[in-house]
This record gives sequence, structure tokens and C-alpha cells, in this order.
Amino acid sequence: MSAVSLVGRAEWLDNSDLQRLLHVLCEDGEEARIAGGAVRNALLGLDVSDIDIATTTLPDETERRARAAGFRTVPTGKEHGTITVIVGGAAYEVTTLRTDVETDGRRARVAFGRDWETDSARRDFTINALYATAAGEVIDLVGGLADLKTSTLRFIGDPEARIREDYLRILRFFRFFAWYGKGRPDADGLRACARLKEGLARLSAERVWAELKKLLAAPDPSRALLWMRQTGVLTAVLPESEKWGIDAVHALVAAGSDLGWTPDPLLRLEAIVPPDAARMAAMAARLKMSKAEGARLSAWAMTAPVPHATSEAALAKIAYAGDRQAVEDRLRLGLASARERAEQDSGALAEAGGYLRLLRFLDGWERPVFPVKGGDLAALGLPEGPKMGSLLAKLEAEWAEGGFRLGRDALLARAAALGGDA
Repeated sequence: MSAVSLVGRAEWLDNSDLQRLLHVLCEDGEEARIAGGAVRNALLGLDVSDIDIATTTLPDETERRARAAGFRTVPTGKEHGTITVIVGGAAYEVTTLRTDVETDGRRARVAFGRDWETDSARRDFTINALYATAAGEVIDLVGGLADLKTSTLRFIGDPEARIREDYLRILRFFRFFAWYGKGRPDADGLRACARLKEGLARLSAERVWAELKKLLAAPDPSRALLWMRQTGVLTAVLPESEKWGIDAVHALVAAGSDLGWTPDPLLRLEAIVPPDAARMAAMAARLKMSKAEGARLSAWAMTAPVPHATSEAALAKIAYAGDRQAVEDRLRLGLASARERAEQDSGALAEAGGYLRLLRFLDGWERPVFPVKGGDLAALGLPEGPKMGSLLAKLEAEWAEGGFRLGRDALLARAAALGGDA
């Protein structure tokens, strides 16, 4: 127990719908508490996106009570004790207290219980095993408050035992360290991750990529990536990074912090993998990334670096002919690299200025619309078919090369002149 309270630290705790849900789950000798990340983030003064609830009620009873109170329920993980309760447009995952009966490194067979210490002991890290009552009293059964105060990320109990229950906890160790840790990671946890990293091969690609993406979205993941590299974990899940430095991430974070960039996991990934289209396609397939994510990586790899001295007019042509996001990614990576070198190289300072100029131009640039269509050429009496397509492509290329200045009439006049040769 502790004297720490969420009162005054968590406005969401006063939500009447949440309080009503907690009340119905606590009737007749049962108990329900807010659990995990919501408590941790509230204590740290960070945003809370999801509010999870732990309860002594069994799943069927959770459903019965919630429905009797007029709430909608969804059995999202009923076999593992989790019922999602929809209250006032918000979704709360309500999970029965449990213990692991059997684990295989990926999933667990659980038994439901009523013991809060047993429930907390099966969780991964001490800072994720805090509970709070409806009144806001924080309950700490594993030393999470002390670790939260010192920004220490520590496994609950034996690190190897926790990891063998679910090998994803190796990646979660580094992900939570990136978000909440300081200094050097817990030595016991670090050694356990290094020893058991082969178990990562048992995990699904979707789970691995989801964790990597969350890690790369941290305010500054560079220290976590360094320790992942030293333990061999980074190579195990991202072999493409093996011969590419991770130092570029720190420079990218510094540039983004100064310029107000939102943390971008894919841009940070591009900083530590080779710009090889075939390898990026293979990596996206292996990690089962979304089509949009794979396409962005491939487009970046196929886009040549943009020199810092490029003119705005030339950049507009490059962006029009290629992929705008890929061009922006190249410019941001170039700017971060130049800024990092600027302290020792005065020439790099000019490079950084050039990249910043180009990024500002691109930010305000709107892709122009080619003003001529096939119907316009048909109206001139030109037959449809491959020749018309070739003529349209030629006109568009000339239009872009001329800085997008030619209007529709001038282009049609040019089309009439070229029509016989197309």
C-alpha cells in the first residue's frame, strides 16, 4: 500500500461513467481497480489514452453487471478474462485477476483468481503493475512507485522467468526503457534479454513490428537502440541495421526537437537501414508492415539524395516527378546529418541551411495539376491510343521542365504542332 493518490493528477478519474462502472464492479464484496499504464502515466503527468480495469469478478459476472447497468459489452478476450465495456462512447478493458498456468513464450493459459498480489506478480515491469481505486488511492505491491521515481525499468521477480512467459517482453523492455527509463538499463534485465534473444524468433512478425514501431516513436529512442545493438537484440529483429550506424537517430531526434517535428517511426527506421529498394521490400514483407509503410520505405530507397544546394525550382520538379514524402524524408535525413557535423565542419552548417531552406519550400509547395487531358487532344482531332498517351507524356515533361508555367492554351497549341509527329 502507499499514501500516493491520483486525485488532482487524473481528470479522467472524475468521469461519471468510469466511476459508475467501477461502482457496479465493486458491489457485493467484489473489487475493481484501475490498472497499469493509466496509473503510471497519470503519476508521470503524461497523457492517458487507454484505461484498463482489473477486477475480482469473473468474465460472465463482469458482463452481467455491465449490461444490468445499461453498458454494452464485447467479449474481446473472454477466455483470458477480458471483457470490453463500452460506456458513454469510451471503451474500457475489464480483466479478471489471473495467474499463468502454462506459457510457451508466446501465449499463456490462465486461471482466474482473487489475489491482487498474484495478479501483479504475473505482470511484466514494476511500473506497469500499479493499481488505483475509484477514490484515486494508488496501490503498489511490487515496488513500482520507487522505480517510477528513479526512472528505473525493472522486471517483476526473475527477469528470465518473465521473458520465458512471453519473449515479446524483450522488446517491451527496450521500448519501455526508451519511453520511461534513464541512465543504464537494469543490469539483470539487460543480461536476461541478451541470453534469451533467440526466443524472439518464436514471435509473430506483427507483434515484433508493433513493438519496434512503438519504440521508434519514443521521444528519444537512441539509447534504447544502443543497448539493443550491444545485446544483439537489434540484429535479431532488424538484421538490415547490422552494418548501418544507429548514431543517426540521435541527430534526427535533436533536429526534430529543435524544429518541432512529430516523432516519426518510419523516418527513424530509414536512418538505420540501407536505402536499398529490394531489401526494404523484403523487410516490409518479413515484418508484415502495412502496404502504406512498405510503399513509403521503397519510395525512399528509390529516391536519390537531394543536394543541399538544389534550387527551389529544381526541387519542385523532383517532387512532381517522384514521391513527395520520399523527397521530404531525404531532406530531413540530410538536414539531421549536416547539423550533427556542423560543430566540427563549417561547411556542414551551410549544408544544414540549404536543407532547411528546401524543407520550408516543400512544406508550402502544392503539386500543380497538369491542365491538359486526353479529351482535349481528342477535340483537336488526334486519335486515341498509344500515340496520344505518348504525346500527353511529352507535353507534361515539357511543362514540368518549363517550371509548370505554360497554360492550357499554350499546351494545346504545342500539341497541335506536335500532333503529326507523336
